[in-house]
Amino acid sequence: MLVKVDLMSRAEGKEEAPPESLPIGEVARLSGKAPSSIRYYEEVGLLDEPERISGRRRYPRAVLRRLAVIGTAQRAGLSLEEIGVLLRASPEDHAATERLREVAEQKLPVLREAIEHAEIVRRWLEDAARCHCPTLDDCPLFEDPPRLPERSLVLR
Repeated sequence: MLVKVDLMSRAEGKEEAPPESLPIGEVARLSGKAPSSIRYYEEVGLLDEPERISGRRRYPRAVLRRLAVIGTAQRAGLSLEEIGVLLRASPEDHAATERLREVAEQKLPVLREAIEHAEIVRRWLEDAARCHCPTLDDCPLFEDPPRLPERSLVLR
């Protein structure tokens, strides 16, 4: 007599995930993004809402590339709104790369100014590190307030 024991319960008609789809935890692990970030990107439209199987999110592998694009764009200083503009462009008409160029051209002057301000502040801090004045009242670093730029984005 042969007895087959199957302890796995199976609901009839239960949806099964395609093998190439990934649960949110796996997407998070592979992308380095927190699940909450992934859900937020869905909420703001950077990611398409994924298929749900038994109420759980299942993502196509292509989401990993999209998350890499989002992460790189964020590290380059693009806002989520700017990233959304890039991602909504159609690859067929090369609009995405044209929009990337436009965003980069808009951001470069701001970045150059921030770098210039940071260099001025760096030089002031280097002078301050070498300062041996007995009091701040005697220190020439505070005699020329215009020497330092107004507070910039770099130091906030």
